[in-house]
Amino acid sequence: MIATMDGVLLAELKKLYSAEKQIAEALPRFVEAASTEELRDSLLSHGEESREHLARLEESFGTLGEDGDGAICVGMQGLLEEGLSALQRYDAGMLRDAALIAAALRVEHYELASYGAAIELARGLGHDEALALLEQTWAEEDLAEKKLGQIAIQVNAEAYVGRDDV
Repeated sequence: MIATMDGVLLAELKKLYSAEKQIAEALPRFVEAASTEELRDSLLSHGEESREHLARLEESFGTLGEDGDGAICVGMQGLLEEGLSALQRYDAGMLRDAALIAAALRVEHYELASYGAAIELARGLGHDEALALLEQTWAEEDLAEKKLGQIAIQVNAEAYVGRDDV
C-alpha cells in the first residue's frame, strides 16, 4: 500500500518507465508498416527518443534512490495493442498510415498526460532534479505530438483523394 506522496511519484515514474519500454519494443513494427517516409522517420525518431526517455527516467530514479522495475503500464499496453491491431485491419498505404498516426497520437497524448502528472508531483515534492528531467521529456513528447499532427494533415489529405465512398 502506498502511503506517501513520494510513493505516488515513484509509482507514476515506474508506470512511465514501463510505458517507454513498451513503446521502444513496439515501434519497429509500426515503422515497418508505415508507407510514407515522413511517418517512418518520425516513428524512428520517437524510438530513439524513447531510449533517451528511459535513460532520463533511470536518472530520475537515481535522484530518488530508487529503481524503475516492478510496474506494468496497462494503459500503454492497451494503446499499443490497439495500434498494432491496425496492421491487420487496414490495407497498406495511406489508409493504414492514417490509422497508425491516430494510434500514435493516442500514445503521445497518454505520455503527455502521464509526464504532466509526474511533473506536478515532482514539483510539489521539491524533487528539482527529477523535475528538470521530466520537463525535458515532456517538451520532447509535445514536439513529437505536434509533428505527428502535421504528418496527419498530409497523409489524410492523400487518403481522402483515393476515397471511393463519395
